Amino acid sequence: MRWMLLLLAAPAAADPRFAPVPVPVHVYDGGWEHFVGGGIAAFDCDGDGLPELAAAGGTNPVTLLHNRGNMVFEAGTLPEVTGASGLYALDLDADGARDLVVLRVGPDVVLRGDGACGFVPWDIGLPDEDRWTTAFSAMWAEGDARPTLAFGHYVDRSDPEGPFRACDDNLILRPEPEGDGWEEIALTPGFCALSVLFSDEDRDGRPTLRLSNDRHYYVSDGKEQMWSPQEARFLGAEDGFDAPSIWGMGIASRDVTGDGRPDLVLTSMGDQLTMLSTATGHEMAPFEIGSFAHRPHVGDDGRPSTGWHAQWGDVDNDGDADLFIAKGNVDQMPGMAMADPNNLLLNEGEPDAPRFREVSEGAGVASMHRGRGAALVDLDGDGRLDLAVVNRRAPLEVWQNGSETGHAVSVIVEQPGGNRDAVGAWVELRAGGGVQRQELTLGGGHAGGAVGPLHFGIGEADEAEVRVIWPDGTAGEWRTVAPGRVLLRR
Repeated sequence: MRWMLLLLAAPAAADPRFAPVPVPVHVYDGGWEHFVGGGIAAFDCDGDGLPELAAAGGTNPVTLLHNRGNMVFEAGTLPEVTGASGLYALDLDADGARDLVVLRVGPDVVLRGDGACGFVPWDIGLPDEDRWTTAFSAMWAEGDARPTLAFGHYVDRSDPEGPFRACDDNLILRPEPEGDGWEEIALTPGFCALSVLFSDEDRDGRPTLRLSNDRHYYVSDGKEQMWSPQEARFLGAEDGFDAPSIWGMGIASRDVTGDGRPDLVLTSMGDQLTMLSTATGHEMAPFEIGSFAHRPHVGDDGRPSTGWHAQWGDVDNDGDADLFIAKGNVDQMPGMAMADPNNLLLNEGEPDAPRFREVSEGAGVASMHRGRGAALVDLDGDGRLDLAVVNRRAPLEVWQNGSETGHAVSVIVEQPGGNRDAVGAWVELRAGGGVQRQELTLGGGHAGGAVGPLHFGIGEADEAEVRVIWPDGTAGEWRTVAPGRVLLRR
């Protein structure tokens, strides 16, 4: 294993402060088919170490914001794609250049990256169907050179009694053993998935697909779902899966209690559920944890909140994962808050007992626009997580993290073969007497997310130890590193 280091360091931690950054105007727009969606993908498309931003536009075209450094973004060039609800970046062909899977109202689209932020349409054999795609995740099954792809669909647009009576089936595409075709597996029934995520939640080496669903809790036993790729079936209570019934919008997954298993936030209308891992599954966190964010925290609108994208990230680099939730009314739903600011929840608990305090207003990110997708990612390479949020019928917002923070280590993982970015690996970091763990996943959030380095805050520590548990379960060696960026190759 080889490693490479770039120095990134900062002074001691304090309450976070963000400053708005001017960017080319981009608006997620459209009618009822774009009430949901509005995802953003953060990924490095030219290999300079700085992530670009690609944002779904609804009836507007997908926009690429090329990162020129120092928080300067220029409009990039993409083939014109409209009708997009979301998008995710991944390296489909292991050529070192990330591609884009664009989720649409209509046939989904793949754009092939050239490693210099150029993209062209690419026919990889996706079904040419007029569906309403709102969620995506990918994993590499053991021995497969190509990924297994999961597409989450919303309501069935072909139903004559629609648009809000029938949820569509979801879809799995498995690579065929020979050639470049796909085996199609319909996941039925569907309950209008708005987020899906492959993750090894119980650390048994067998990822499962979690589906967070928005509709049909009043018919057909609608609920959250979990599907096993190995057994090709939905899991139930007999398998230890306790399915909450919520208006599911987004999934955030990370080990925040230090037990080595991912904890969850499931966004919804009303409570944003925090589910803490146990030896047998997940259980609801106590309300006092402070992360349920069920009503606006600014102003006098006391109606329930609507949560969309959620993401864990250590914004103050103190070694504890904080939580961002994008908020905003679906459109004009009278029973839900209209003035519904984003949440930035600072983790001030113990390593095994997180507890959160709302800081978004003081941090400057409590936008009152209708937030949808978001990315909490280091945009300028200074070791601090910045923020980008897509808004419905309002411009995209970007903020630079100017906080006084602790030190950070950002870990990039690569391996030979088709799964070049080692999706499914776990990265472990030891610093200050504690251990942090992050799973490298692709999917979840709301209609988009960030790919690239895994960011670890390490407080005032001058060094840390890191290692990779590779997707096949093989553990790499511990390596001592200074604060900065580290590349770990198998």
